[in-house]
Formats: sequence, structure tokens, C-alpha cells
Amino acid sequence: MPQGQISAGWHGPYPTSSPTAAPLTAARFTKSQCRPCPARTRCTSTADSARIVGFPPRELRDLQLRVRAEQRTPEWKARYAVRSGVEGTVNEFAHGHGMRRCCYRAQGKAHIQHVLTAIAVNIERLSGLPPAEEAPRSRRPTAFQHYLDQREMPRSRSWRTLGT
Repeated sequence: MPQGQISAGWHGPYPTSSPTAAPLTAARFTKSQCRPCPARTRCTSTADSARIVGFPPRELRDLQLRVRAEQRTPEWKARYAVRSGVEGTVNEFAHGHGMRRCCYRAQGKAHIQHVLTAIAVNIERLSGLPPAEEAPRSRRPTAFQHYLDQREMPRSRSWRTLGT
């Protein structure tokens, strides 16, 4: 924030580090303007140099303002809600499970790694869900269990323990 200061000069347009980004025009402020300024900490973090403020071309700035205004509408937020869920999943895979690097070279093995990781993430997500409101209903007794109950014979809790 220049705080009413007049820039020492306008320079540019300068190319940016990205080949697809628009060039910026820079307004430079001197050290003598920046050092005594009370808003310096909000403006720049460097202790030695002066502030340089970059401005995109007017067409790009107008486009940014129009898009930012559109992003405040409820319709845009509803459309983006779907996308943000997908982006969250992709981010979880890339950063949480290391899917940017694969353990295998062959495409088939890499595919298996991706599928198994997706299954693990789904299981992890399902295990984090809150329990259902009502307890699951117990199953009806089988014919054999009914037979044992009628004769008041004890039955084991699992079929695996019958032979022991």
C-alpha cells in the first residue's frame, strides 16, 4: 500500500516467470519512501529494498474483477461445490498417499497400485463415518438354531467352535 506516496517510476512491461502469464508493469518506490512508512510490514517483508508493485494489463485486470464478482454468486458456488469435492479427493491422493510417484514401472502394475490405493482410501473414509442411527436388526435363527432352542440345548455363538 503506497500510503499516498508517489512512485519513483513506472517500468515494463516485464515478462513473468511463467511463459503463459501476462507481462507486468511495475511501479517502484524508493528506500527513503518505504523505510519510515508505518504500513511497511503490511506492504513488504524485506528490510533492505524498496517496494515494487506489479500491475497486469488492463484487459486482464478487468477480466479478474468480472470473474471474482461472478464467484460471489450462489449459482457459481453451487457449481464449484462439486468441483471442490473432486479436487479434494485428487489432493488427498497426490499429497496424502504419494500418488505423484509410483512404485512400479509397468503400466499394469501402476494401475493396480492406483486401484488398491483408491480402495484403501474408500475404506478409510467409510470407517470414519458416524455409526448408523439404529442398531442393525438381528437375523432370524436358522432351522438348526431353532431346533436347538426348542430342545433347550445350548448353542455356541459361532459355527467355528462346534467341533471343539
